[in-house]
Amino acid sequence: MPNPPDIAPRNLSGGAWLIADMCLNIWALTIVKSLGLGYPAAQLVFLRASVGLLLMLPWIFYARGAFRGLDRFGLHALRVAFSALALSCSFFAISRLPFALFSAISFTRPVVMMVLAAVILREVVPRRRWAAAGVAFIGVMFAVQPGQMVINAGLPAMFATVLFGTSAIIVTRRLVGAPMVVMMTFYTLGLTVLTAPFALAQWVPIPPDHLWPLLAIGVFSQCAQFCFLRAHGRAEVGFLAILGYSSLILTTLVGYFVFGERPSAGFFVGAALIIGAASVTSLPRLRWRM
Repeated sequence: MPNPPDIAPRNLSGGAWLIADMCLNIWALTIVKSLGLGYPAAQLVFLRASVGLLLMLPWIFYARGAFRGLDRFGLHALRVAFSALALSCSFFAISRLPFALFSAISFTRPVVMMVLAAVILREVVPRRRWAAAGVAFIGVMFAVQPGQMVINAGLPAMFATVLFGTSAIIVTRRLVGAPMVVMMTFYTLGLTVLTAPFALAQWVPIPPDHLWPLLAIGVFSQCAQFCFLRAHGRAEVGFLAILGYSSLILTTLVGYFVFGERPSAGFFVGAALIIGAASVTSLPRLRWRM
């Protein structure tokens, strides 16, 4: 029986929130890519987190009752640690990789999550999904083109981003039921505290013309997180997963028009294989009729 109109998933409005999330994240990453080579990754993460924390203070005060009787501090701390590593590696990688390649490799996260879930959580993985993992690996080889691309530290940093980011998601699964304000506060406050010593130890003075763009990273990222949550509160997960792949188009366009990056034909073949494999891995099983 179909859902009544009043509770049916609002895919159109949810999709609009997700597009806003993607655009805000891309704006933030564009700033990091433009200025990131001049600053340590820890400093960029600290600025992003501290600005986000300031934006959240009114919400934290309003919802302060949600923080009573908290438990599972160890899991919250582990999630923050993985997130800090993932974000630091991503800021390091985006400054050194083509924008489109950065985005394409990030789509391997569902495949990596599947592997980690099988190894750590002992989940049973169907053969078709293991086949999808092999296709994703082939796609990465096409996209990266190791024989033609100049390999630098950004590539292993990007793979570390996927690994740490996926690990953070797996830990988040164990925190189901925690209030959203608690999850976001632990995340933002934890990033601020955890990266502060490293940021201060490597601090690079910020020229006046860089100050506002760097602070804007935190504003865009925090607003993007809000849009992401609104999207998933309205639309179906499967619909959002498919729509999310359009971010590859957006990052490719930004890379081309802003940074003069021209992806090769091999990249597009690899990106198609990665997205196809991620779809098989993350979306519900499709029933085919002959």
